[in-house]
Amino acid sequence: MNIQGWAEIVVTIGLAVGLGWPIGIYMARVWQNQSTWLDPVLRPVERIFYGLSGVDPRKGQTWVAYTLSILAFSVAGFASLYAILRLQNLLPLNPQGFPGMSPDLSFNTAISFLTNTNWQSYSGESAASHFSQMAGLAVHNFLSAATGIAIAAALARAFAAHRGESVGNFWADVTRITLYVLLPASILIAFILAALGVPQSLLAHVDATTVEGAKQSIALGPIASQEAIKMFGTNGGGFFNANSAHPFENPSSFSNLIEEVAMNTLGFACVVAFGRVAGVAKEARALVIVMTLMVGAAAGGIYIAETQPMPAMTASHVVAAANMEGKETRFGAASTAVFAAMTTGASCGAINGWHESFSPLGGGIAVFLIQLGEMLPGGVGSGLYGMIVMAVLAVFVAGLMVGRTPEYLGKKIEAREIKFAMLATLILTAAILGFSAAAAALPFALKAVSASGPHGLTEFLYAYSSAAGNNGSAFGGLSANSPYWNTTLAVAMALGRFGYIVPVMAIAGALVVKPKLEPSAGTLPTHGPLFIGLVIGVILILGGLQYFPALALGPIVEHFQLLALTSH
Repeated sequence: MNIQGWAEIVVTIGLAVGLGWPIGIYMARVWQNQSTWLDPVLRPVERIFYGLSGVDPRKGQTWVAYTLSILAFSVAGFASLYAILRLQNLLPLNPQGFPGMSPDLSFNTAISFLTNTNWQSYSGESAASHFSQMAGLAVHNFLSAATGIAIAAALARAFAAHRGESVGNFWADVTRITLYVLLPASILIAFILAALGVPQSLLAHVDATTVEGAKQSIALGPIASQEAIKMFGTNGGGFFNANSAHPFENPSSFSNLIEEVAMNTLGFACVVAFGRVAGVAKEARALVIVMTLMVGAAAGGIYIAETQPMPAMTASHVVAAANMEGKETRFGAASTAVFAAMTTGASCGAINGWHESFSPLGGGIAVFLIQLGEMLPGGVGSGLYGMIVMAVLAVFVAGLMVGRTPEYLGKKIEAREIKFAMLATLILTAAILGFSAAAAALPFALKAVSASGPHGLTEFLYAYSSAAGNNGSAFGGLSANSPYWNTTLAVAMALGRFGYIVPVMAIAGALVVKPKLEPSAGTLPTHGPLFIGLVIGVILILGGLQYFPALALGPIVEHFQLLALTSH
């Protein structure tokens, strides 16, 4: 632990926030269908899509129609991806000759990429053909990210409206977000990564001779293009099993910085865009500060935990430096710590280190970030609407203390909005703790867990937290490619995605019809330090009350077990 490591954490998070501001301003124009510098190229393409699909982008939708469009789009996406994975042995661009995936693995993978989770119960380089990677997984990396951002846009319009009805047009939103935001940025990032050494090829592999003279076959594929949207769209599913710890996905310190910044930039940009569309720039800035402070604190906590000697080494009186097991040794402990915090705070799921090899506190912070609701800054779009849910609950708590009907961003927050906010929060908690409890009670499920005791509990608690939180990273040690784990993890992913989206859209529907109120003398300011502290408190108290008992039986007790070694 040194000043250079702390500076790396500050600079990395600062770059993500700094780049998020201009991108958010640009994205607000996209949400509002205003002119952009890409119009001369993309407007004709946009019109072609509308013509082929029969969509009238000027026709708005109620929250019910918007939500049904999301669900219909998701069902169609699931069916197409499931078919691609099951039939990949019959489809082109399969130079490796991979067979079709099993029914339960195809089900898990299709739900995973549909929900922006990208949990992988398989090794990409040994199970997914180039066609599956490009036409299946990469396409859904774009579409799942666009869906999340579209919901954020609909919520922004609900706050901006004065006795309105429409929250936008889902089909137009997804088209514009994909064409004007995700595609141009991903092309740029892919070119940069390819220039830095990330392969982009349709070859199955290349043969090499090692220094000992042995023959080796090295897997190749369209990696740079997959890596770009994987990070920028907070998807996280890697072409290789080692994810961003693999030198073909992440070859240098510069590529590592680009990937770290890319996976948080769009999350911050969504908040900025929300502020401009809803006309609440100061309040949006407060939410960015909440996100920045909390992800920065988490990165610092992991960095401190992972730069201490292991207690067993101290107890043995062995001179030991920082615990580098599971860290990306090319980049150092600070980079691994900030990568872990940014990926678990952003529902990205990409990794450049092995979370199971972290110290109990380091791994515990990572799982706790996921359990808080993936809003720091969260997934693209989903982080913004998750934070709005917390802000709504915060003004409700403040209203109870002063005896006033709470308001947020010019809208009265009443019983209907609070019920839906709590429903969204409780569905996520029920999915995480409910499936974890079931796994702990089923002997055949526990056979997939490699460790016993508190560490084993953390393995499957992290898995269900990652699934329901739509993160996708794995703690490690869990053999999840079996019918039980593939099915239950997929159900948890679906609940975490759609069980949260529907209440959020219901909140948007309740708000859009309300009048836009001017602040009064009794209105709680929602842009200053007091409100920032209140939101942080609500997030931590909700997380603590719901998950502390489970964490106490996992990483916390494991930490004290390790400390006990130093007393002998």
